[in-house]
Amino acid sequence: MKFDYQKLAQDGSARRGKITTAHGEIDTPAFMPVGTAATVKGMRPEQVADTGAQILLGNTYHLMLRPGAERVAALGGLHKFMNWDKPILTDSGGFQVMSLSKLRKITEKGVTFQSHIDGSRHELSPERSIEIQNLLDADITMSFDECTPFPSDEKTAAESMRLSMRWAKRSRDAFIKRDGYGIFGIVQGSIYPDLRAESADALRQIGFDGYAIGGLAVGEGQELMFQTLETVIPHLPEDKPRYLMGVGKPADIVGAVLRGVDMFDCVLPTRSGRTAQAFTRRGTLNFMNARHADDPRPLDAECTCYTCRNYSRAYINHLLKCDEMLGPMLLTQHNLHYYQELMAGLRGAIEAGRLNDFALEFHNQYLTGDIEEL
Repeated sequence: MKFDYQKLAQDGSARRGKITTAHGEIDTPAFMPVGTAATVKGMRPEQVADTGAQILLGNTYHLMLRPGAERVAALGGLHKFMNWDKPILTDSGGFQVMSLSKLRKITEKGVTFQSHIDGSRHELSPERSIEIQNLLDADITMSFDECTPFPSDEKTAAESMRLSMRWAKRSRDAFIKRDGYGIFGIVQGSIYPDLRAESADALRQIGFDGYAIGGLAVGEGQELMFQTLETVIPHLPEDKPRYLMGVGKPADIVGAVLRGVDMFDCVLPTRSGRTAQAFTRRGTLNFMNARHADDPRPLDAECTCYTCRNYSRAYINHLLKCDEMLGPMLLTQHNLHYYQELMAGLRGAIEAGRLNDFALEFHNQYLTGDIEEL
């Protein structure tokens, strides 16, 4: 089975497509729940699939430290290990290594760092990152990069980006091509248009199966993020998928789809579920608020998820106040369903040629707040 992207419809810059991988198809625009340590926190794989998710994200850095890539490979690969038979994308480890600024050293060869778990020293190079992702059996491998911190001056951003481009070439060379598997390059360059264009053009010259936009959602704000997307997208191939890494809030996703992005991942729906936050069509609700204690309504009357079909706001508020683990689990399940329902709505709107109307309705409804008619 060939790794392939097919564009099925277009509305403005937005695309409705399908990615074919060794472990199944992915309808785009798509949102990938984050399974950092081979699990989506608080959810069984069957529950994640029931929300509509077709692909998960695994984390190279965390899995290389625990339980170890070689161990996962010996146990049959990540799909079998975590009981997920659909596609998996693994990040390269670059973002996590960036966050270890006091524990790591970057050279042309790669990164030497100390584990945040036990302080042991490790090396991660482009070649080793690709090897780990191959051992994990990722359907989509990400090239190894340095995620440029924000803010960075232009000189620092340029040096970081060009290092990532040299690493991208080494990543591509190290990737073992096989049917149904692909590797994505990652565009860097912070918020500087010329650097972003240079990076995108360099990746096209190398040649990848898909193109990611990294180094955003790190504090630059939505306006700058959208401006950067408008700079980058015209430099990316029309016949390859585009992935905006680490994004994001529902409004960020809608705006990025309007600008031509196909794939997203973010910890927000799961992390919010663990901190009493729920996403609804009318905005975000905090379920620790006392006003929910006597409310018999579901989270969202229009939602068809398991949580909304079976439990009241009052019960969820009670669970959270009692520190019962079921509360975060029910909110996480709802949030993931909400995100997948949003993606399905975006896909349908693109197919119907009414994405602008969909986006306007989304924003208007989101701004109305949690009114009584919900």
